[in-house]
Amino acid sequence: MNDCLFFGWNKYPILIKNEPEKITKPIQFKFENENENENENENEKQIKQISSGLYSVIFLFENGKAIEYLNDSSNQNPEKIQIEENIQKVTVGYKNEAILTIEGNAFAKGKDINSNNPNEFINISSLIEDPNDRIIQDVVSGHGSIYLLTSNQNVYGIGSNQFGQLALDSEILDKTEKPILMMKNVSKIFSGNYSDCLFLLNSNQELFGCGYNYHGQLGLGESIKEANIQKLTKIQNIPKGKIIDIQGGFNHSIMLIEDEEENQNENENPKRKLYSCGDYEYNGLGKKNKDTREFTEIKSSLFENDDNIREISVGYNNTLILTSNEKLIGFGGNNYGQLGTGKKGIQKVPIQIQLPKLRFNEDISNYHLSCGYNKLFIYYSPFLSSFSNLEEDLIKLFRKKEFCNISFKTENGEIIEAHKLILKYRLKDENEIEKLQEIISNKSIKESNQIFEMIYSNRIINPKLYSEIKEIINLNEKIEETMKRIYLNENEKDFIIERKEKEYKFPKLILIMRSELYRGMFLSVTEDKSNKVTDYSELSNKSFQIFEYWIYSNQIKDEIQITQEIIDEIKIGIDYFQLNQTNPNLLDLLKNKFNNQNKKHKLKQNQKRDCLIF
Repeated sequence: MNDCLFFGWNKYPILIKNEPEKITKPIQFKFENENENENENENEKQIKQISSGLYSVIFLFENGKAIEYLNDSSNQNPEKIQIEENIQKVTVGYKNEAILTIEGNAFAKGKDINSNNPNEFINISSLIEDPNDRIIQDVVSGHGSIYLLTSNQNVYGIGSNQFGQLALDSEILDKTEKPILMMKNVSKIFSGNYSDCLFLLNSNQELFGCGYNYHGQLGLGESIKEANIQKLTKIQNIPKGKIIDIQGGFNHSIMLIEDEEENQNENENPKRKLYSCGDYEYNGLGKKNKDTREFTEIKSSLFENDDNIREISVGYNNTLILTSNEKLIGFGGNNYGQLGTGKKGIQKVPIQIQLPKLRFNEDISNYHLSCGYNKLFIYYSPFLSSFSNLEEDLIKLFRKKEFCNISFKTENGEIIEAHKLILKYRLKDENEIEKLQEIISNKSIKESNQIFEMIYSNRIINPKLYSEIKEIINLNEKIEETMKRIYLNENEKDFIIERKEKEYKFPKLILIMRSELYRGMFLSVTEDKSNKVTDYSELSNKSFQIFEYWIYSNQIKDEIQITQEIIDEIKIGIDYFQLNQTNPNLLDLLKNKFNNQNKKHKLKQNQKRDCLIF
């Protein structure tokens, strides 16, 4: 479970014994956690995240625990520390690190964070002056500073301000060991483990930056050439599209954007484009030209055709890219083998890196990148960050969003559509939907979306909002375990119904929600049912189409003509799949539609007859 690929600087700390200091091609890395609970579910031991700095590497697992490898004086056996907090994220900078707990507390350590005891974690969120602003939603490490995004959408900075990366005059304040409010109404924060830059995206989707700009790595353009930008400055002329990620290295920055035109075409996977700015000579900007002081596009045949950029990771002086077609691409510094090409020297344009066969025969979307200080990890982590991906699965199957069949109105009148079936099994009973509607009516569209993410996933995305809705969420452990098991195992997601030599795939979770038969089958966590096939050929093609459509949507297609023969066949299917307890009842819908169609037919016949008489 804890396998991953590694290449680069095998030092500070030494992670793989009996291997050279510089590992120039990807090799398998596996470590054993002697403190792990043998009775724990295997999925709970799964790697969730890896983050590394100059002298340490932290591995975070699905069980909320983490292991930290620290460099020691002998450089032979790294110190191994178990972190027992209930952790949801780890972030390691050059010489600092932070962890974010599920409850919304942020702990950090480092020389610039706590000069008296730099090796001990302290609760930096508790140091925020406003006690109502101490629930942390996200935390990001920079080169010498740490940034906190609170549940109130405010950003605080702590640590080094040497280059103005806390948006303060560095001659007056070179560092702070107390979080300082930097900006309000922020939706996302971006930095980099080795970056002295900070990027903030506000609620109006405007981008601001501050910090080190000697090489133009803030993307502010030629008109602003100050080495240190000591106040948050709006970045003009950024590419059009949705900003997915911005990561900074020591002297360069990389931006990943979903193309605006592709989004307008409602592409399933909107095309993503890569942009860079900053130092060319040492970091590589992915293109053959000089330093660039504003974000300009990186073009490469490696990801401009059929491939889409899925994920990026920026290290000290290099950049790695993972595409949808299982390509690993890199450029930048490579003196320590951190590009995995088997060669040394700077790689100024993107090049494909050959990977050994991945251990897990899974979709590439389950793999992730993590650049450290001149090192890289590729790790398998199928953790589903939001259960709302189920909705995406349904949309991909049916290409329509009308299957969301219940609407909620926010405080500003915006409408959010939700899947009633999911709510039925995530809330305690039908009455709780009314309570949820009341809560949503007093929330913004952003807060409302976060509430639905928490309801779908039972994961505390925003602790402040979670405290308001936790009483209405159903914590059925058996269903939770099944949901997690299905989504952590690619082979278990679909169930095959075979009929007349044709196979139909249904997401298991939908069958759990719809059918008493399958609910009883799949909720048995002790037996693997993933390869079971149901031979069910009693339904005609038209009847099966009705059954299939209703399973997802709770509806019957308008254009379907209902006959008594179809109703009789559906009765058999309802009995077989034990669908009698569903609401609305499929058979009732069919009978009503059948009666309405007959009435319309008789009306037309009468009108036709009247016309003939006339």
